[in-house]
Amino acid sequence: MGFPVQRPRRLRRSELLRSLVRETDLAAGDLILPLFVVPGRRVRHEIPSMPGQFNLSVDEAVAEAQEAQSLDVPAVILFGIPPAKDAKASGAYDPHGIVQEAASSIKKEVGNMLVVADVCLCEYTDHGHCGVVRGDEIQNDETLDLLARTAVSQAKAGADIVAPSDMMDGRVAAIRKALDAAALEQVPILSYAAKYASGFYGPFREAAQSTPKFGDRRTHQMDPANAREAIREVLLDIEEGADMVMVKPALPYLDVIYRVRQAVNVPVAAYHVSGEYAMLAAAARNGWIDRDRVMMESLVSIRRAGADLIVTYFAKEAARLLQR
Repeated sequence: MGFPVQRPRRLRRSELLRSLVRETDLAAGDLILPLFVVPGRRVRHEIPSMPGQFNLSVDEAVAEAQEAQSLDVPAVILFGIPPAKDAKASGAYDPHGIVQEAASSIKKEVGNMLVVADVCLCEYTDHGHCGVVRGDEIQNDETLDLLARTAVSQAKAGADIVAPSDMMDGRVAAIRKALDAAALEQVPILSYAAKYASGFYGPFREAAQSTPKFGDRRTHQMDPANAREAIREVLLDIEEGADMVMVKPALPYLDVIYRVRQAVNVPVAAYHVSGEYAMLAAAARNGWIDRDRVMMESLVSIRRAGADLIVTYFAKEAARLLQR
């Protein structure tokens, strides 16, 4: 029967009622905090396009991880900006590289904190691309060995999870093989399986100093118009050994998150990327939106679409609100 017997507003009359019947929950334990780590000590430089986010020296990254842990955020993901760059991205797989040092320090200093290490080369190459370049072409197969070496180096330094974000074909299999050969078979792989060639990455590239010196990344990152292809990419990565998969960006690709969640039985992550953060932060600074409300609505929408985990620059802010 319809109105007046059916009155959906009955279950919206109070916060207690709304929370009782709420379909989607968001918890601090669903969140992963990104950290940009740079050389030096006591370095804390705000990123202009990401107000409230910083380039951090290792000691400051440890402090951020400690604060996140106190708010029940279970994991951080590390991105490194090395002191020098070269064509072979040697800083990425240096045993004493910036991510390796940060991973080791956080594991020593912060209890019950998972460290995820981003596995990519763009921050470490002098040309800003995600692999070995000859002419203007990224060499897929030559890049795989460097990615595998990077993942092994990060895991040996203490990273609990390695997360390849480069979108080279076959990189998950290469990393899995290398980890297993190094007696690191227990280290899981969180694959950026459906990573789109998005315009929402601009602030990240400023933070990570990883803007390509020429061209773009459309030859390896996915076409934003494609959704079915995401399922193909995800299934290939799982077949190659991925333990978890990620969709990136999040909000413009909620439909892709939903499709991936329906297609696989492994944990699904989504990256609430820098451009998404920057837009909300800028609008809030101008008084156009309620920062806390829109932040939480955005994160809940990502969970509602099917993400089990959310990489977000809002992790600490959201966790504080969830503690209230």
